[in-house]
Amino acid sequence: MKELTERQKEILSFIAEYIKNRSFPPTIREVAEYFSISVKGAHDHVTALRKKGQLKQEEKRPRTLELTHLFQDDDSELIEIPLLGTVAAGMPILAEENYDGTIKIPRLMVKNNKEYFALQVRGDSMINAGILDGDTAIIMKQNTVRSGEIVVAVVDEAATLKRFFRESTRVRLQSENPAWKPIYSRDVKILGRLVNIIRSY
Repeated sequence: MKELTERQKEILSFIAEYIKNRSFPPTIREVAEYFSISVKGAHDHVTALRKKGQLKQEEKRPRTLELTHLFQDDDSELIEIPLLGTVAAGMPILAEENYDGTIKIPRLMVKNNKEYFALQVRGDSMINAGILDGDTAIIMKQNTVRSGEIVVAVVDEAATLKRFFRESTRVRLQSENPAWKPIYSRDVKILGRLVNIIRSY
């Protein structure tokens, strides 16, 4: 069986968790919305997972995705990462690393050689990227990112979750909600890059 890409692992984990919680599978559109990708992109990933023997689906019928293997969610398939309080998807929140314990996430969500932490999202400035108030953001620790990536950034000693753009003399931290104006600064510290969102319905 061919090895899965990181994104395919994440999508397979999401589908398995969705089925576990609801007793029926997500639609392709729901997969797309969860990962903030196009419907075609979600369809392509599901097709690849079918070809790799991880999923099966009845053609042209919604909610017919099935796992071909039992998804193991015991402790051997979970890892703990620190929960460090709250990040603003709106106005910045003071960046005190309030250690709030740990959370368990599927090992499939992360890379073995990277460090991660989680933050609770507050605010609605990133709703068009599929990030809602109350979500848990899974962040990969790194201090350099590419333009267009969603990051946790510290500006004036306050942390915020925004899309990062480097301009000629400054950084623009862009919201995904037209009600919120961008934040501009020449002094921005990057704490990490968003890699996943966990949501409780």
